[in-house]
Parts: sequence; structure tokens; C-alpha cells
Amino acid sequence: MKLAVIGLGLIGGSMAKDLRKAGFANEIIGVDVSPENAEEALHLGIIDRIETLEYAVSEADMVIIAIPVDKVLNSLTKVLDLVSDQTTVIDVGSTKKLISNAVENHSKRRNYIPAHPMSGTENSGPSAAMEGLFEGKINIICDQEKCGPQHLAFAEKMFQVLGMDIAYMTADDQDHSTAFISHLPHAAAFALANAVLDKEDREIIFDLASGGFNSTVRLAKSSPEMWGPIFQQNKEYVVESLEVYIKHLKAFRKSIESDPEEMMSLMKNANRIRGILAGQNDSLVKNAKTIVKLYTK
Repeated sequence: MKLAVIGLGLIGGSMAKDLRKAGFANEIIGVDVSPENAEEALHLGIIDRIETLEYAVSEADMVIIAIPVDKVLNSLTKVLDLVSDQTTVIDVGSTKKLISNAVENHSKRRNYIPAHPMSGTENSGPSAAMEGLFEGKINIICDQEKCGPQHLAFAEKMFQVLGMDIAYMTADDQDHSTAFISHLPHAAAFALANAVLDKEDREIIFDLASGGFNSTVRLAKSSPEMWGPIFQQNKEYVVESLEVYIKHLKAFRKSIESDPEEMMSLMKNANRIRGILAGQNDSLVKNAKTIVKLYTK
């Protein structure tokens, strides 16, 4: 099986590594707008050869698009125009509704699997790619009824090989859910980092910083080129999640100022998240309203 990977950074590179190790693909063809990234991926053994997008997708049995979501909008139609009827095309970006709508009426829409593997780090580039990044994590497939059965099955098999569990949702539900559990934490981390950087004596603060601060602000190291388009494509739901977050920040600030008992109550209520997360089987956060079907490998 020939696999074309468009975008050879953390996600695309990590997928390629695991799929190669598992023997899922006989050959992995790499495509990247950065010649340096492509050469690095080739040097690291992530891919077997570098090709243009046009040549790579014309040869491939499966195409994985792992590039910033604004670039997906520009590339997905072109890829679908070029592939054969038998080629499965998977986009693994963090937003789905706008991208899916853009190819709603494409003649090869059924070749396309809108997916979002819920895994990653704050690092980027081919050197950030790692084996086992997706093991035990959840992958979302959107609007599966619009996907051709053979293409859906092929994509499911690929995510199984990566060690992932699969949730099926509408594109709108996925964007709404991930706004709270993925996009909001990144936005909050960027804001927290800016709040600390705004302090005049920040050098002293950084000297004192330890595990709690470092783990909280870790996401602020993420690529603006990747996260800016995510925030823009999912603007409505990201703003909603921020408004909810700000409401709770204001309530917590007020309790610190004038109501210690309420402050303790708010913290104890927040502690409930420990039991909720610990009770999830295989780290899956289940939402009965949004997950249409849960498939466990």
C-alpha cells in the first residue's frame, strides 16, 4: 500500500512512523511546502521519498493531510480532484465544519474522511515526530454517513493500527466539543504566558517558576501558525468557551476577594474533575449527546 503524507511535522510524521513500524504501508511518500522539512523527514527515515503533491496523490492508495487548517482549505479540493476513485483521503486537522462544508458537493466527497486525532505536543517539525503518540488516544471521525463505506473502513483500520479508539460525531459537534477540551486550554495558555510576560520583573518570576507553572503554560509554546487558523475557523465556539471560562474566572476572583467559603466550595467542585477523568475507560471522554457511535478496537 502506498501512503502519501502531506505535511511532515508532528502529526503527519508521527503517523508515518507508526504506520511504517506496523507494516501498514509498503511505501511512504512525503509532501511538504518546506524543502528543509521534507529533506529532514527523509533523513530521519520518516518517508521513503519526496514528491510534488500532484505526483504523490496520483500514486497513493491513501492520502493523509496533516497541515494547518487554513492550508487544508486550499489543498483538499485539489487533492480530491487528483486522486482516483479508490484513493482514501484523510484530513487530520483540529477543525472540521468549515473544511467539510468546502467539499460538500465535490464529486469525490465519499473518498474524504474528516478526522481529528486527539493527541499532540507543543512541538513541531519532523524532529518532533515520535512513535506511540496516538496509542490509547481517541480519534474523531465526522459525518461518517457521507463517507464511502470502503474509504471509511480503510481509515478505521489505519486508526486501529495507530492504537486509537474512534468516536463518530457531526462536524459541528466535534468543533463545539473540541473548543472546550482542546482549543480553550491553548487560548488560556497563550493568555497566561502573556500575563506573566507583561510583568516588569518577569525575570525574577521565571527564576521562581517550577512544575505547576511550566505544565500550565506548556501549550503556549505551540505554533501560532497552526493555532491561529484553528481559532479563526472555530471562532464561534472558541469565543463561547472563552466566555464561559471568563465567567468562572470572575466568580473565582470575587470569592478570593470577599467570600473564602465560596472560594473553598469552588475549588472542591473543581476537584470533582479528578474522579470524572479517572473513571473514563481508556482515557475516552464520553458525551452521550455528541458521540453517535463509539467504536473500540
